[in-house]
Amino acid sequence: MKVENSMSAKISVTDLSLSYGDFEVLRKVNFVVGDGAVLVVIGGSGCGKSTLMKAMIGLIEPVSGSVSYGAANFTSAHHDERVQLMRSFGVLYQGGALWTSMTLRENVALPLEMFTDLRPREIRDFADYKLSLVGLENFGDFFPAELSGGMRKRAGLARAMALDPEILFLDEPSAGLDPLSSRRLDDLILELKESLGATFVVVTHVLPSIFAIADDAVFLDAEFKGVIAQGSPKRLLQEGDEKVRRFLRRGGETDLL
Repeated sequence: MKVENSMSAKISVTDLSLSYGDFEVLRKVNFVVGDGAVLVVIGGSGCGKSTLMKAMIGLIEPVSGSVSYGAANFTSAHHDERVQLMRSFGVLYQGGALWTSMTLRENVALPLEMFTDLRPREIRDFADYKLSLVGLENFGDFFPAELSGGMRKRAGLARAMALDPEILFLDEPSAGLDPLSSRRLDDLILELKESLGATFVVVTHVLPSIFAIADDAVFLDAEFKGVIAQGSPKRLLQEGDEKVRRFLRRGGETDLL
């Protein structure tokens, strides 16, 4: 299914096919992510959402097809060019992926220590600034185990932003959070989108988050092994095929949106 988008493309996924060995996960997936937009990747369990994100950030190689950032083909890029492109995005993994032996400040500082020439004091100041952006300005000396799940997710987001990426990938950011913490994280994503002008790709199954943050959505289907719908969640709820509409109105939760 070839999906067009009228926005300026920040990311283009073209004829992307993904497999684990002989098991085909996705076949010839096409979509674009508009510059400065929040795109959510949705669909039922086992449809390939996280696998797609892994391919987009270079953790797995596609069978065929490509992922491009602007005019640069990430999939076919040589090693040095690919590393440079990877500097343009940050990733929040589902579990937060914080180093438990490091404080929050040390976690956020790590990418700065690895990839910049900043002096230690500058790194500390930048790390504290990133923590302040996610409301954790007073928690730099805390360890991950001392924080709630929602705070760990925010700390992971601060680390994902350490190098001022143009694109942020978030894998199930609301997973395991209570509704209030989930809503706070949604509000933070929207605030960062406005203040930083960043583009977001968010894998999620949480309905309130889908409707709260998404400018656009792609719906993956395990049986079709690809995209069966793209559009704003509200439009898909009204005009999508029955499978998409059933997913978006499950449990009647959309009555609260």
